[in-house]
Amino acid sequence: MAEDSAWKFSKEKGIDMVAINPAMVIGPLLQPTLNTSAAAILNLIKGAETFPNATFGWVNVKDVATAHIQAFEIPSASGRYCLVERVVHYSEIVNILHHLYPSLQLPQKCAGDKPYVPTYQVSKEKAKSLGIEFIPLDVSLKETVESLKEKGFVHLSSLY
Repeated sequence: MAEDSAWKFSKEKGIDMVAINPAMVIGPLLQPTLNTSAAAILNLIKGAETFPNATFGWVNVKDVATAHIQAFEIPSASGRYCLVERVVHYSEIVNILHHLYPSLQLPQKCAGDKPYVPTYQVSKEKAKSLGIEFIPLDVSLKETVESLKEKGFVHLSSLY
């Protein structure tokens, strides 16, 4: 609704507008507090019994920052840009985290007994027109966990 109002306002005033719409943003934390995306990862690595039966798109905060800069600097930038490196079910997030941190106690079962929510796709083509080369999900997850460690949300001994 807020974005719709912004588009309406920009059209009425003749203002060139670009909207950057990121998925779940992960990677290094700048702020000392948790955001929703980092909290979701923290919950998994701090002993959750189950992982959610949900599918989300994920993107690195550095890609989001780059997209904002490029959208401002590239005169041809226009419209909406969906920023998603990859869309995965939470089970895949758990698998990647297990590969990165084998000794970590991660949830092994999905919450509920319904079939996994299906994965959807989001085109990267428009975002690539801004010169975005997305940081891979496994790298973003590692940066998130390491940042959670640096900020004191999780202790070193529980990761290795």
